[in-house]
Parts: sequence; C-alpha cells; structure tokens
Amino acid sequence: MPRSVNSVASKARRKKLLKLAKGNWGARGNVLTVAKHTVEKGLQYAYRDRKTKKRNFRALWIQRINAGARLHGMSYSQLMGSLHAKGIELNRKVLADLAMNNPDAFKAVVDSAK
Repeated sequence: MPRSVNSVASKARRKKLLKLAKGNWGARGNVLTVAKHTVEKGLQYAYRDRKTKKRNFRALWIQRINAGARLHGMSYSQLMGSLHAKGIELNRKVLADLAMNNPDAFKAVVDSAK
C-alpha cells in the first residue's frame, strides 16, 4: 500500500503561516522555519499586549479624570469615593471623555458628587 500524505492540508498550513509572516524583513517573511518562530513570537506579543492595552487605557483615564477633578478642587480619589457614595454609576472611560471633551458636563458631575 502506498504511503498517503495529505499534501493539500500541509501546503495550506504552510501558506497560512507564511501569510501571517508577510511583511517581515528578509528570511522572516519567506523561509518557513524562520517565519514560524517569528509568527509564534508575534502571537505571544499580541496576546500579552491585549491585556496591557486595557491597563494602559485605564491609567490614561485615571490621569484625565484626576486632572479634571483638580481643576474643581478635588483629587481623583476624593471624586471617585464621593461618586461611589452618592451612587453615581459612571465608569472611568465616560468620566475621562467628559473631562476632556465636555468640561461643563464634567463640572456638573463633580458638583453633584460634592
């Protein structure tokens, strides 16, 4: 019985991997074994940085809220504490957007929190 190899699937796997490695410099984009390492490492970075992105945005929102709150004589922690105590359910993303793009609405939020 002849040896059976599924060359269609093998070629598809290689093609998929090289497509992911497209745009890399030199052998990283067109040599299978090198491209495989590049793609695996790139996917590791992508997984890690999807988590890091959430962290970075939260930190940015906090800085923006803090800057806006200090213009109205409160610190970030005082503002968030009083918002929580008053039961005002606005998340940091919305508060940061208000602080940046709609200062009047942010002032109203701060005043209601005081």
